[in-house]
Amino acid sequence: RRCVFTKDKSVYERAHTMPDKTPSAAPDVSVDNSAANTVAAYLQEHPDFFAQREELLLSLRIPHQRGDTISLVERQLELLRGRNIEMRHRLSQLMDVARDNDRLFEKTRRLNLALMDATSLEELVIAGEDSLRQDFQVPFVSLVLFGDNPMPVGRWVSSADAQRALGGLLTEGKTVSGSLREHELDFLFGEEQRKQIGSTAVVALNHLGLHGVLAIASRDPQHYKSSVGTLFLGYIAEVLGRVLPRFTNALRSVR
Repeated sequence: RRCVFTKDKSVYERAHTMPDKTPSAAPDVSVDNSAANTVAAYLQEHPDFFAQREELLLSLRIPHQRGDTISLVERQLELLRGRNIEMRHRLSQLMDVARDNDRLFEKTRRLNLALMDATSLEELVIAGEDSLRQDFQVPFVSLVLFGDNPMPVGRWVSSADAQRALGGLLTEGKTVSGSLREHELDFLFGEEQRKQIGSTAVVALNHLGLHGVLAIASRDPQHYKSSVGTLFLGYIAEVLGRVLPRFTNALRSVR
């Protein structure tokens, strides 16, 4: 409240006024602009800086916002920046796949050379199984050879037993991947390993007759799916099918 006196009256008026507002103090934030000033000075001295580094323009954020609206240019830049990030992610994934295929190809090349250089059935079997377990890091490997006169090297079964257990798999003529039935897993890996297996890839060793079967497996049910390519396993099986008959006449082809 305050009193206001006039010159021609001895009365006073009371006037009610609102209390004075004290402006809130702004946060005392100390900002070090030395780095920003250094960058600004450098850009002023080198106006062609971004001409040599166009990729940096994609990461710059220069808003064109006026009021509550966003300019069409800014929206287009935002969309292009998002697409560029997505394409980079896709390219990175493709590069990862390419590198994995290169490593897989090199491992397959070394294994196939070792199989072709083998001088005995024992060397052949050891080279195949050891490479798959150690180089390819496959936890479950099964190489089953077919013949009516088994030899002391490797695992042998009669052609009749193989046909009864794996008939459907052996007639496919290509690599089969996915989930197998229990009796098929028991035949290939045994009951103990069968309980740990989630998915399997199987290929027949077939060249001028059926000589055996090669199977690999993983604990992961999604590792070997029917949609997953097994091209490299097929290459290994083709080499085995051609090399096996060199070492014994006991391998009788099953037509």
